[in-house]
Amino acid sequence: MKRKLFTRRRLLQLGIGAVAAGGATLGHTFFVEPFWLEIVERKLPVKRLPENLKGRTLVQISDIHASGRVSGEFLLESFKKVSEMKPDIVVYTGDFVTLDEETERQMERIFPHLPVGSMGTAAILGNHDYGVNWQEEAWARKIISALEARNIPVLRNQVLEIAGLQIVGIDDVWAGKFQPEKAFAEMEKSRAAIVLSHNPDTVDTDGWGDYSGWILSGHTHGGQCKPPFLPPPLLPVLNRRYTAGHIPLNDGRDLYINRALGYLHQVRFNVRPEVTVFELC
Repeated sequence: MKRKLFTRRRLLQLGIGAVAAGGATLGHTFFVEPFWLEIVERKLPVKRLPENLKGRTLVQISDIHASGRVSGEFLLESFKKVSEMKPDIVVYTGDFVTLDEETERQMERIFPHLPVGSMGTAAILGNHDYGVNWQEEAWARKIISALEARNIPVLRNQVLEIAGLQIVGIDDVWAGKFQPEKAFAEMEKSRAAIVLSHNPDTVDTDGWGDYSGWILSGHTHGGQCKPPFLPPPLLPVLNRRYTAGHIPLNDGRDLYINRALGYLHQVRFNVRPEVTVFELC
């Protein structure tokens, strides 16, 4: 007599288990992972780095997206963790805000707590910092003013030197402000330098000359949701190789893409929010 492989009760148990697993995954995706900060630690070898900077820490924070969409408590808690590390240098790679009715209130609440470096701090803007359709210069100026009040200079195709390290800050490409030639004209090629450029697609554009070194970017959020062993289905870049982490460009340049601290929508799966702590070497 053949044994029944699946009884009605067994099928019901499997169905309940599948629903429970799906519910747990959804709960993790919406209510756990968006607030499960990962502190990523890695080396950052910089050519011609001054001796006084070897072993120093450079922290990258990207895509905060201060607004009514992102938990202010999560941002403040993350800022506190970074400040407690006492970083030597802090760099911000754009998208400080997302424009909505809560943006200005959230800026007033969290910007005074943005971490700064003991040796220096630098920032660039991202597309969302330019408001609707990335075309509102007035919004960019509001953000710049708020950052400068925190002693955080914003580089718009400019170079800032911090303890012998040149920080080359290039403005946002979607806002039509990307002018690498202008920025590199200020850089001394014989000295140590890194580049901040919000959108990683910019590495495939003209204007880089013979720059050789690191480029720190954000913008992608790592896709926010990534199926195991598969690329994220949604990425705001043309070159879908540019997802997250270290990507050698094989031309003397190395790209690092931070997965973002904030989000546009409160959902993350297999792509935790990130603060990157680099050891200069």
